[in-house]
Amino acid sequence: MSQRPEIRFVALDAPASAVVAALVGQDLHLPPALKALDQKSQGAVVRAAKAADFKGKAKSSIEILSPERLEMSRLHLVGTAQTEGAGELDWMRAGATAYAAIHARKTPTASLIAEAPDKGAPSADELAALLAYGALLRSYNFRKYRTRPARENNNGEPEPEDKPSLLYIHCKDPRGAEKAFADKLAVADGVFAARDLVNEPANALGPVEFADRAQELSSLGVEVEVLDPDALEKLGMGALLGVAQGSTRPARVVVMQWAGAKSKRTKPVCIIGKGVVFDSGGLSMKPAAGMEDMKGDMGGAACVVGLMRALAARKAAVNAIGIIGLVENMVSGAAQRPGDIVKSMSGQTIEVLNTDAEGRLVLADVVWYAQERFKPRLMVDLATLTGAIMVALGKEHAGLFSNDDKLAAEIAEAGLATGEKVWRMPLGKAYDKLLDSKNADMKNIGGRLGGAITAAQFIQRFVKDTPWAHLDIAGTAMDSVKDELNQGWASGWGVRLLDRMIADNYEKAEK
Repeated sequence: MSQRPEIRFVALDAPASAVVAALVGQDLHLPPALKALDQKSQGAVVRAAKAADFKGKAKSSIEILSPERLEMSRLHLVGTAQTEGAGELDWMRAGATAYAAIHARKTPTASLIAEAPDKGAPSADELAALLAYGALLRSYNFRKYRTRPARENNNGEPEPEDKPSLLYIHCKDPRGAEKAFADKLAVADGVFAARDLVNEPANALGPVEFADRAQELSSLGVEVEVLDPDALEKLGMGALLGVAQGSTRPARVVVMQWAGAKSKRTKPVCIIGKGVVFDSGGLSMKPAAGMEDMKGDMGGAACVVGLMRALAARKAAVNAIGIIGLVENMVSGAAQRPGDIVKSMSGQTIEVLNTDAEGRLVLADVVWYAQERFKPRLMVDLATLTGAIMVALGKEHAGLFSNDDKLAAEIAEAGLATGEKVWRMPLGKAYDKLLDSKNADMKNIGGRLGGAITAAQFIQRFVKDTPWAHLDIAGTAMDSVKDELNQGWASGWGVRLLDRMIADNYEKAEK
């Protein structure tokens, strides 16, 4: 997993690093600790802020170099605007903004004063934990394959060679903050794991290597089972194996089980991920421009691995199953042809009219397998499935499709809380009819219009009466909109969303 800075919680009056960040409210309202620093500097801090026309606006910051009479080389003021009415996401963004300001220049250590400038902030320990959480998520950088420092970051800005390896969070209750941060750290590690997987080049991460990475979760108490092509053929997963047949790299299905509920008999929640480690489009080949991004066509599977890591690391009180279908969609003499008919595990036959509509074929078998084997209380699948969802929603929202209003509402609410937003899209018989085929039970595409909807309708044909939701994350999992919490190409989208959905709705009864 990519290296992350160490977070240490210390007392407010503990000696600070040479680089310090502190929160500032609207109209330069200073919290007590920062006010004390300003007084020690005989008003130099406020004068510098006013000279820079800094007003404490949210997401803004200024740097004061060697502030007068203060034993620090840099002081960063981070705006929070009005804290009353601010949610946990706002405080996480403030922590991320502080980290970005600190990281603008080289420094091995830094301090962040976790003190709110106004009323309405969360408790001191929760505030410190949220600031640390945001800073940690912002710190991610995939440098694994760089043999020398990059001159510029993804925004074309100068990138420091070294980032802080140690971040002190100064707060009123260090022990309470450390306790409040523990679960957030577990989730952040899950996000990092998902980002790492999506960022890996396809030559380094095929289905076998991906499965090996998933098996590492066994060290956290996750039971991991890997199904090879012989096992998949015995199960009748003809749809998934049809996608994989053009590649020399064999398919894998990985089953991850976390038993955290009080009773092993408690029905599990089941999270399913599309894991196409590289998608050339098959014989319905994609254009060359941008094809390199198709290393990220396994963003759904990456999210599932990251989520299972988070649940296990924080010892979530839930029974959870993660299942990922791992294949590579390539061109060769053995590749699936347009017009081929395959038989899915459900027994339904599929006419493959477009080999680039492959993710739904993988999900068809894995979704059916999940229901047959585990009888879950609900299923959520994630897939970088269609470009059509970006035409509809851009990159700000993932598409949400569901057969269950309650489940859809739970996911939407968690999306608002975490900033990983979803927008519910329609399902219906009229769209489903577009998938009817003269030669088989169905075809794998429904025509040019409503492509994201017909893709979801296709998956629903393999859903029985289980509450189910499908998340089309083509616009959010990779090359997504940059924000305070993520500046990289891979976002790890969905880990925080689904962890929150599970924690809020499926753990409380078990605690």
